Amino acid sequence: MESVRWDDQPRMGPTVLIAAFEGWNDAGDAASVAARYLAASWNAQRFGTIDPEEFYDFTSTRPQVRLREGITRQVVWPEGELWVARPPDAPRPVIFLHAAEPQLRWRTYTGALVELSQKLEVELAVTLGALLADVPHTHPVRVTGTAADADLVARLGLQRSRYEGPTGIVGVLHDALGRAGIPSASLWATVPHYLSATPSPRAALALVERVGALLDTPTTTIELEVAAAGYDRQVNEVVEDDDELAAYVRQLEESAGDEDRVMDDGAGGGQLAWPPPSGSLAAEAERFLRDQPPG
Repeated sequence: MESVRWDDQPRMGPTVLIAAFEGWNDAGDAASVAARYLAASWNAQRFGTIDPEEFYDFTSTRPQVRLREGITRQVVWPEGELWVARPPDAPRPVIFLHAAEPQLRWRTYTGALVELSQKLEVELAVTLGALLADVPHTHPVRVTGTAADADLVARLGLQRSRYEGPTGIVGVLHDALGRAGIPSASLWATVPHYLSATPSPRAALALVERVGALLDTPTTTIELEVAAAGYDRQVNEVVEDDDELAAYVRQLEESAGDEDRVMDDGAGGGQLAWPPPSGSLAAEAERFLRDQPPG
């Protein structure tokens, strides 16, 4: 496991792994926000990182320059972070992996994660994702839970994924975990595709609640609820002021019952949905929301 850099190697017995990747698998930043929120709520402590050198094209996922104490310049590399939490009354500790989706050597990368999971006695791996879909913002966020293992599907009330097509690092990781005999599940939240570039606290909240139910470990969600309420108010303001956008949302509301229009990949990745909104409508909504203060 040369790719894993240990700050401290926790010893804790059987664990659960929750992984979220920024990028293709993370519409509206919902998965990464949900993972960070859960880690903070459960007082997670960082215990290691994944060396980014082998796995990223730094011209695409660039390192960041930060100032320390306003004086010293420091380069911050896009390394994956590993955290461990021991939620109150939870049956098992929880490990968090948060990283940007790598561009290179996916088999090596997922192999390192499988080896890490074996070393830390991971009994269940759960990935979080969010996909763009033809859903209106006025409806509850749909979260689909899927797994490949029939016993896990039955035990946790999930679905069997029937997706075929391009996949992301999440799909490759589930394949690697399955071949290693580590049970894994995937949770995907839907995000309205006309708000594709806008962070979605509503979708993040739905994922957090679904993780709590899946692990039988609820967490306080007040902050996300407040952010989601503010998000709703801002989006509704945009819709009310634009007749064309309001008509488009009504069209989505009328067709929202057709679940076949939403394609989810429980093994990693969802796809853009029908029909794409006009560029002007999407840009207007996203520009307005970016200019608003949170809440």
